[in-house]
Amino acid sequence: MSEESNVREQQYRRYHRTQIAELRPYIEGEDMTDISVSNADLKNGSPKAGDMIARNPRNPEDLWLIAQAYFRANFEEVKE
Repeated sequence: MSEESNVREQQYRRYHRTQIAELRPYIEGEDMTDISVSNADLKNGSPKAGDMIARNPRNPEDLWLIAQAYFRANFEEVKE
């Protein structure tokens, strides 16, 4: 690991989320033009069935993909 990479790793801190997330299922074949997808997710075959699309409740045009595995490990539906 390079010195620069090591410095970046040391800058990460752990945070709790304080907000409810708004998510919907990815629809196979949908236009992803305005939806952010990380390079890591693209390399793992996303977008694909089981992935979720998140939106910022304060800016509904801010959309991003959440991979199925991350979603399953970190989210559960809010029952109102």
